[in-house]
Amino acid sequence: MFFIDTLKFEGLGNRSYLAGGTRTAVVVDPPRDVDHVIAAAARRGVRIAYVAETHVHNDYVSGGLELARLTGAHYLVPAAATVSYARVPVADGDTVEVEERLVLRAIATPGHTPHHTSYALEEDGRAVAVFTGGSLLIGSVGRPDLVEPRLTEQLARAQHASAHRLADELDDEVPVLPTHGFGSFCSSSQAEGDATTIGQERTSNDALTLDVDAFVARMLAGLEDVPAYYAHMGPANAAGPAPVDLTPPQPADAARIAERLAAGEWVVDLRSRVAFAEGHVAGSFNFEGDGKPATYLAWLIPWGKPVTLLAETPAQIAAAQRELVRVGIDRPAAAATGDPAGWVRAGEEFASFPRTDFAGLAAARERGEQMVVLDVRRDSERAKGRVKGSVHIPIHELHGRLGEVPDGTVWVHCAGGMRAAIAASLLDAAGRRVVAVDDGFEAAVDAGLTVTRP
Repeated sequence: MFFIDTLKFEGLGNRSYLAGGTRTAVVVDPPRDVDHVIAAAARRGVRIAYVAETHVHNDYVSGGLELARLTGAHYLVPAAATVSYARVPVADGDTVEVEERLVLRAIATPGHTPHHTSYALEEDGRAVAVFTGGSLLIGSVGRPDLVEPRLTEQLARAQHASAHRLADELDDEVPVLPTHGFGSFCSSSQAEGDATTIGQERTSNDALTLDVDAFVARMLAGLEDVPAYYAHMGPANAAGPAPVDLTPPQPADAARIAERLAAGEWVVDLRSRVAFAEGHVAGSFNFEGDGKPATYLAWLIPWGKPVTLLAETPAQIAAAQRELVRVGIDRPAAAATGDPAGWVRAGEEFASFPRTDFAGLAAARERGEQMVVLDVRRDSERAKGRVKGSVHIPIHELHGRLGEVPDGTVWVHCAGGMRAAIAASLLDAAGRRVVAVDDGFEAAVDAGLTVTRP
């Protein structure tokens, strides 16, 4: 008998897997904070004998090297990947015995990267699952443009061929277990559903239903911007990531917070956007702990800039630390928790700004208020509809383009409210008058606003 446990990491939209038998197991594409994985193996009562990477990841820092070191496991890495540490190089067709009757077989599936490798888990010679990393995803495939722009079309064609190879070699009932596709920007589109099989993908995945030219054209036309921090993930994984330190950061009092801000460092408030708008340390930025703080903070921050975290509880700081180490932001400079009143020095006041919804924005327009409507959604979102007269700067570009925002009070919106809150905090810190539109974009039409296509 075999088991497969799925380890979900919602913030980055990725998954890792622990699979094995009664005594030993393999881990596929582990996260940076490997204690989760070790605990999962302990619950199963199995020894981690192998750690397998499907590719050198571009969207997060891997814990594979550290997990192998801690457990004594063999570290399986595609042979064609250029890395700076000792590992077991894996080529197409190579197999390892996870346990008696249970084998892991490597299947070369280039496309997401040139060296990408999937792994079929086979019991008594029959595939019972396939770990597809960034190759075949749920209704999609991994994007091919993260390695080198000149290789993008070539890798897109390789993705098509790799998807067909998997479909040709594996039975319809074999579960497809990808690493990406659950919110990760490594996916060319996002999963619609939580599970799939080779048979389901055969009938619904563009890579398996379209000819190669049509598939490549559609994929390349739909690619989104690449998060800026991705440029640092591949090199970190190739060099061999250092062990993580998740101990509590140094405490920050009001004076130290002020010093951090004066030094031009980032002070990040993890509280809800509602609490932040009502009152916050002037100059701080709002990345909600319940949102995707790692993705958007890592995308926007100048790389290497020290970060001080503010939150209501130590548990919220600890959760954010986990998210951040996964994208290479290893140690907060300091942290403060508890009553926010203690985050400002005596005699200083909190900053604040109003929140509203699209109905409030429409009413203000009707009253003739002068305003700048700023849309911080991605290009693909805006292409489906925009508020007439709005200015567009995607959230990931805003920090570097604040000077382009026209004069006046800025009413900022996104698709749901979270990114608008980030944008509002950036504008507020820059001294702009701002109103955060905390509403779903579908409410814009109901509010009577004119929504047009570009």
